[in-house]
Amino acid sequence: MGTLIITVRMNEGATREANPHVPWSPEEIAADAQRCVDAGAAVVHFHGRDPVAGGPDRSAEALAATVELIDRTSGAVTYCNLGAGAGLDLDGRLAPLAGGGPAPELAPVDMGSFNLDPFDRDRLGFLTEEGVYVNTVATVKAMADGIRAAGVVPVAVCWSVGSLRLLDALAAQGAWTTPVVGELVVSDVLLTTNPASPAGLAALTPFVPEAPGSWSLMAAMGSVLPLVPDALDASLGVSVGLGDHPHLDRGTPTNADLVAAVAEQAEAAGHRVAGPAEARELLGLPPR
Repeated sequence: MGTLIITVRMNEGATREANPHVPWSPEEIAADAQRCVDAGAAVVHFHGRDPVAGGPDRSAEALAATVELIDRTSGAVTYCNLGAGAGLDLDGRLAPLAGGGPAPELAPVDMGSFNLDPFDRDRLGFLTEEGVYVNTVATVKAMADGIRAAGVVPVAVCWSVGSLRLLDALAAQGAWTTPVVGELVVSDVLLTTNPASPAGLAALTPFVPEAPGSWSLMAAMGSVLPLVPDALDASLGVSVGLGDHPHLDRGTPTNADLVAAVAEQAEAAGHRVAGPAEARELLGLPPR
């Protein structure tokens, strides 16, 4: 039995129409992070959001303020967003790290180019049909270099077997440093990924590079909770939160409620849940 790192995906682009507990402001994110750490989370992934309307806030000021508040309160491992899929150029995506304020510990690099058109199986229609997310090999390398130059560790976000093969090639080149911090993405809505099912996950894991590192499982636009046993069996961490799914089958849960649900499954299966300090050690991050 191993040690589980739980990442809470706090807000992404989620509105409050379905679930009112999505945090937006730096103060709300930091307070929610404390509750999530108390429930078993070690890593906090957040998007900068306008505190009133909830729209995206990709400013360096918002990022620094959020990191500073989390550092002062919960001490969670901070994992920011850099405008994934927003059509920004390289400089625009790296701009939040260039503000000179407190920096997060982790930042994502999406490994490859994908269609991001969600498919609604109930009505048999796509929510969009032009959602192309472009990440050339040169862009992936430049993102990783820019993140490292800011003193931050890049996270390899792998959406497919092709993503994993690209990461393996970059690691072989020496263009991706180890230990790897990685995320496996599955989804029933984004067709570019493997399905969010045991079979979908099992088809990905043989291609995880052999380089040393730590991996987590996320279910984009859906619930990862049914896959927690499979993640534990595969020695993966679990990424869960209202940013991915409102989880209305559980009422209107908070992020801390969802973290607790993962921690309960893990502990019932004999696994320990890491706190922030232990997670930093396991992820190869320096003490905060």
